[in-house]
Amino acid sequence: MKKDYGIMKIKRSCECFFIGVDDMNYVEPIRDNNKIHEMMSFLKDKSERNYILFMLGIYTGLRISDILKLRVRQVRNKSQITLREQKTGKQRIIKLNPELKKALKEYCQDKEGKEFLVKSRKGYNSPIGRVQAYKVVNEAADYVGLCNVGCHTMRKTFGYHFYKQTSDIATLQQILNHDHPSITMRYIGINQEVIDDAVLNFKI
Repeated sequence: MKKDYGIMKIKRSCECFFIGVDDMNYVEPIRDNNKIHEMMSFLKDKSERNYILFMLGIYTGLRISDILKLRVRQVRNKSQITLREQKTGKQRIIKLNPELKKALKEYCQDKEGKEFLVKSRKGYNSPIGRVQAYKVVNEAADYVGLCNVGCHTMRKTFGYHFYKQTSDIATLQQILNHDHPSITMRYIGINQEVIDDAVLNFKI
């Protein structure tokens, strides 16, 4: 039985003002692991498709445009995803994290190889659009009381936690395909985090 999230969602959402769809790039990573897992539980309970969308975002660091192009045959019984990035035209090979691999195995077992992973309920076989993906992520963020969240949040969340766990900015720079480590640090919100901490600890 699906849980009733309605009341909690209304209570939490009144504390936040969300950015518009046109401002989806101006978002923050999700720094709190508990919030991430709350969002995962919320999405899984409501929709396996939306749960998979979120899992792909936070475990691969792919742009939403590339996630929405993925088909079942690209991930079923695979240990890695091979694709050509829409924005850069570069080929990427992404190893599947065990947690993501397990989720994909369960999700894909009754689906045809040609199906889009994040398939729209409209039409025969097409993925959901970027605006719908934004709404999916925002609904979950609204539920846990997060602001400044959009599709790009998933990619930034991957980058933020990768850096926090490894401190390997050079590798992360390559994964995210940035020109300089400073761009990567700014992108995942580390620079702002350092500034905020410095200001809070500053005393004359």
